[in-house]
Formats: sequence, structure tokens, C-alpha cells
Amino acid sequence: MSHFERSSTARVIPPARPRKLAKVPFAELADGRLQGVVSSGSDIGRVYVSSVTAGTYAYACSTNNNRPFGGARGGFCNHIGALINEAVLQYGAERVARYLRTDLGDGEATAHTLHLVMSATRPLPADGKAAASVFSRFLRHLAYLELAPATAPLPEMQWFPPTRAVA
Repeated sequence: MSHFERSSTARVIPPARPRKLAKVPFAELADGRLQGVVSSGSDIGRVYVSSVTAGTYAYACSTNNNRPFGGARGGFCNHIGALINEAVLQYGAERVARYLRTDLGDGEATAHTLHLVMSATRPLPADGKAAASVFSRFLRHLAYLELAPATAPLPEMQWFPPTRAVA
């Protein structure tokens, strides 16, 4: 049994490159989407929840209170572009392309090529119903960042019931 299987800690994959958390503080590959929270370029108090669905590249962009962003008509808005760029920094272009089921042919996977390939498919707007759960996970993520460093386990991070040691 490895150390990670016996403890309440998990291995963290380091980012491919340092990220700019002020612009895109939260990006994840989850629920069949690249999704995350992107800061507004004009209002420091506003954020957008943006997502791109794997395979179809259906996209959604809305404010944190589920109002659709008006600039995401007919294609990806700048918030989605920023999300793609930050996901590539966090996870690496190859992993993001593989997760989104993007066929890049023989080209090198970069944030720019991912954006071009997905935009060329004429993606359709998604319903945006996932925005609430993405924003909720972002807020929980922020709460964990505010905790003081400690080695004691956090009850809400213990997902599996305790098991008895096998003799």
C-alpha cells in the first residue's frame, strides 16, 4: 500500500507553466467539459462561468448569477478563449486536446491551435445549466485556500469510509 493510499493527502500534478490566477482563477476538466471561472475585463467584482463541451464544443458563458454573456453569440467569446489558454497552462495542451476530443491532425497542440480547431466546427451554444455547480466548486476551492496549513485531515475531504487494516 502506498503512502497516498494510507493518508488523506493526494498527489497534486504541478501546472505545466505558472498561471495568472487574477484572470482565470479556476479551470477544470470535469463532467465532460472544460469549465471554469473567468474574471471580467471591465468590472473587478464580476466573474463569468465559461465552459466548452468535449466532442461537440458546445459552449456557455454566463455571469455568476446565471445571466448569459451577450458577447458569446455565434462563437467563442474572449472569456472562453482565456479559459482555453489557462487550461493549457494548467494541464498542458496535449491533455486538454485529448479530454476535449479535439483532432489536431499532425499539428502541434497549443492553446491557439485548440481554439482554431474548435472554432472551425461552428460550435453551438449550450444550455449553461452547469454554471451553478461550477461556481459552487470554485467557491469551495477558495475556502480551502483560506485555511491555515495543517497536517490534520479535513472531514469533508475524507471521501471514503475508514477501513480496517487487513492482518
